[in-house]
Amino acid sequence: MLKIAIIGLGLIGGSILKSLGESDWEIAAVSKSSYNKAKSYTPYASDMIEDVRGADVVFVCTPMNEAKNTLKRLENIVSPKCIVCDVCSLKGFLEGGYKFNYIGTHPMAGTEESGFDASKDDLFLGAKWVITKHNAILEEIIKFMGATPVLMDAKTHDFAAAQISHLPMLLSFALFNSVESDEAKTIAASGFRDTTRLALTNEVLAGDMLKLNKKNIDKSLDLFIKELNYLKNLKDDERIKVLKNISQKRAQMYDKKGKNKFNL
Repeated sequence: MLKIAIIGLGLIGGSILKSLGESDWEIAAVSKSSYNKAKSYTPYASDMIEDVRGADVVFVCTPMNEAKNTLKRLENIVSPKCIVCDVCSLKGFLEGGYKFNYIGTHPMAGTEESGFDASKDDLFLGAKWVITKHNAILEEIIKFMGATPVLMDAKTHDFAAAQISHLPMLLSFALFNSVESDEAKTIAASGFRDTTRLALTNEVLAGDMLKLNKKNIDKSLDLFIKELNYLKNLKDDERIKVLKNISQKRAQMYDKKGKNKFNL
């Protein structure tokens, strides 16, 4: 029987645990703070990282600033054949030679909430899940959780993440902070609420993203500012045509339920 271990039971780790609840695999869960809650989902819940010994697959779901140290610790615990993958939103900073089969991954799913209580068994349903190299066992697990594996190297992923994840988060903070009028805040409704949702991102996580992916975020920000200036300087008739074209492209990318239809 395949043994899968999860280290860290926040939003992503907890959701992996809950998503695998109906599987026939043996699931172990390790967390300093949430292992008692995990006992409702697996009898193999612990607060000791050493208890992942013997696992065939390990998901490292710790905060980004703890991931590298956790991977290093695992070198003395798991076998060389063990598949060890992280779920961080950046990949390049974790690459390096490990004594196990390391595969960088990033599930493109989440919410502004955090912690085990925010995790759910359908978080990955219909989501894309980036993997940095093919592996049949890992891909089977990802598909079981309802996600679609997408192969992408670390460098390409980190620039893509800057454009579609980290930049929107930064813009969300900036947009909220730019509205100083109490009158505007009083009448703010769903448009402002949804556009600034990412400003609820945990500040430590946000800081790690901005620090570790600064070069790509700066490049993405420059491209965004260039696009804003382009739209700003268009004549009215031209602007309407350009906005219509963008709107049509946006409509083609997502279905009515908000699922991304775009594929490589």
